[in-house]
Amino acid sequence: MADDRLSLPGRQSRWRRGTDQDRDAFGRFAETFARWMGTPAFLAWMTVFVIVWCTINVIGLFGLKWDPYPFILLNLFFSTQASYSAPLILLAENRQTDRDHVRLAEDRRQTAQSRADMDFLAREIAALRDAVGDMATRDYIRSELRNELRALLAELDDERADEDERTPSDRL
Repeated sequence: MADDRLSLPGRQSRWRRGTDQDRDAFGRFAETFARWMGTPAFLAWMTVFVIVWCTINVIGLFGLKWDPYPFILLNLFFSTQASYSAPLILLAENRQTDRDHVRLAEDRRQTAQSRADMDFLAREIAALRDAVGDMATRDYIRSELRNELRALLAELDDERADEDERTPSDRL
């Protein structure tokens, strides 16, 4: 069963059905930890920790020397940190990938809807252009009226010319 929520990665395993809240909390922890490991503050604190560790174990500050020069215990701590950091970072990346997939699907849906809306509006504009093209414009009506007026004036001129050609006895 696929889980579409943004906060949960991938699929649920069958034997852990009741642990959704814990998975989500652990996922948020992994993302926070991975985000913090990528900051200059983390690097600065790690550098201070290593310098203090080496200083105490080389000089024997306060009479302490629990990890002599090859610093085997420090290497063990770094190995342990790396063995936990890598899976946490991968978990955070997987959760981000799942969120990206959901966003991409939403973007595609929105793009398809926008495309459908634009196609509809293009058809509507084309229909309006056709309707306006079929309508008589003001200039067209004026030109038609002018033509009719000219035809009427020409007809009147012909009638007057005919009347002038008639003799006075024909007029009675």
